[in-house]
Amino acid sequence: MIKSLYIKDFALIDELDVQFEDGLNILTGQTGAGKSIIIGALNMILGERADTDVIRQGADKAISEATIEIGQDSFLADLLEENAVEYSEELILRREIRQKGSRAFINDTPVNIAVLKKVGDQLVDLHGQHDHQMLLKDEHHMDVIDRFESVQPALKAYRSEYGKMKTLQKELRDLKRRERELKEKTELYQFQVQELESAELDAYEEEELESEMNLLDNAEDLDQKAAAISEIGNGDDVSLMEMLNTIKLHLEDMARIEPEFETYLQEVNTARISIQEAINFAERYRNGIEFNPKRLETLRQRQSELNRLQKKYMRSIPELISYYNEIKRELNVAENFDLEIEKIEKRIREQASNLKEKAVALHKKRVKTGENLSSDIVNALKNLGIENGQFKVDVQWLDSENGWIEVDGRLVECTEQGCDDVKFYISTNKGEEPKPLAKIASGGEISRVMLSLKSILAKEHHLPVMIFDEIDTGISGNISEKVGREMRKLSEHCQIVAITHQPQIASQAHKHYRVQKIEEGERTITKIIPLSDEEHIHEVASLMSGEEITDSALTSAKELIERGGMRN
Repeated sequence: MIKSLYIKDFALIDELDVQFEDGLNILTGQTGAGKSIIIGALNMILGERADTDVIRQGADKAISEATIEIGQDSFLADLLEENAVEYSEELILRREIRQKGSRAFINDTPVNIAVLKKVGDQLVDLHGQHDHQMLLKDEHHMDVIDRFESVQPALKAYRSEYGKMKTLQKELRDLKRRERELKEKTELYQFQVQELESAELDAYEEEELESEMNLLDNAEDLDQKAAAISEIGNGDDVSLMEMLNTIKLHLEDMARIEPEFETYLQEVNTARISIQEAINFAERYRNGIEFNPKRLETLRQRQSELNRLQKKYMRSIPELISYYNEIKRELNVAENFDLEIEKIEKRIREQASNLKEKAVALHKKRVKTGENLSSDIVNALKNLGIENGQFKVDVQWLDSENGWIEVDGRLVECTEQGCDDVKFYISTNKGEEPKPLAKIASGGEISRVMLSLKSILAKEHHLPVMIFDEIDTGISGNISEKVGREMRKLSEHCQIVAITHQPQIASQAHKHYRVQKIEEGERTITKIIPLSDEEHIHEVASLMSGEEITDSALTSAKELIERGGMRN
């Protein structure tokens, strides 16, 4: 239950701190007093979208905070643990709206808005005025059925198989798309494979070409230089080697007298050996020099061809080799598309069988749950003054020419939500066939159907708190009293906070609050005031007679309250 609600600098609310009680908590007040502002603040705590316009003029931020008693709840415990929030049997949900964004907290731990909303959805069902319109739209009817615990396991099992089927269908679409694309490119790829194959590309060929061409290009210069080296070493007059030998002999004689010459002797010996090796290598190299202009021309043509291919494909030689292997694989795939498509189609047929099994199970669960819901709503409507009401949940297969599965000889469309179309039908008068909810139900009848649904769902989901923002739209008089009794009865299962303009509903309150707008200085502010028993009677009377409360209105208010058994 919501134990307390604290609001600060939110719209017309300066600062408000109210304690709620078990059972049926009723809020009343004149139009424009700020009742909907309080609902807006609660919505903000529950993770709904909030605009900076809600910040009270002159304030830095708007604050809304609720203390909610939850008891033991394993789902919430796990959810909070996942988000590093300390679990306790009393949660404080807080939201702050600033000009530069909003912040959310649970038990003073910062959380993102999505987590706040998940927690809020487990604790509070807030019925706003727009929910009536949602009920009139067929697309929301399946959501109502799927909220029942009897449907959830079947829906989860179906979605698992649906996900697998969706993946396979995507694989098939992608494969067929690739087939179409490859068919358009096959001729080009075949030409390119042939061209690159005949080129006999080698990743290291360019480097080898450059090296060989460099030698052939400079063969004459190399020969001349090698000849010059040989001539220096073996000249007819005095050769370099003879000079080094002479130096060596002199150094040997000198080293015997002066040891310091030993070092230079060793260096000359080393030089003699190195120079002799260089001369010998130059002579051998000269013998192997190739003068081959024809070979050079061939190499130049090969280089030109490689340059042409690289320019044409805008790829280096290694990249061309990779591209060649890639398009060759693509062509191989193109040749085997039929086989690959057949494999996937076989898997799709097998998966369709699995999906159908889960879809049929889900369909049956929805039909059964719909039958139970129809019966429960009919009984609830009787308590709300619709004696001869009929309510039908119609669950039909979604026919489609492109359906993934076949049921009873016809193709059925599959979506993430299942393969069903769910619609609500109602008849509120004896002898009339049920018709679509949107076409037959009045505002008052929609209110009663909605209250019936909320009552059933509250018991189904064991929600701790339900909030109703004028669920009594379109009803009055005797019917209002019945609605009030139903809300009071529902409050045995969960705490209810309700805004109403109906005295018959207000009279059923376990605790009554008046919302009023007052002027303080130059500002207008909204207050929420808990009423005593006597004030409760006066407030109910004012709902009957207006600002001027008559004795007869007070008497009628007392009778209403006593009839509703408000005080235990």
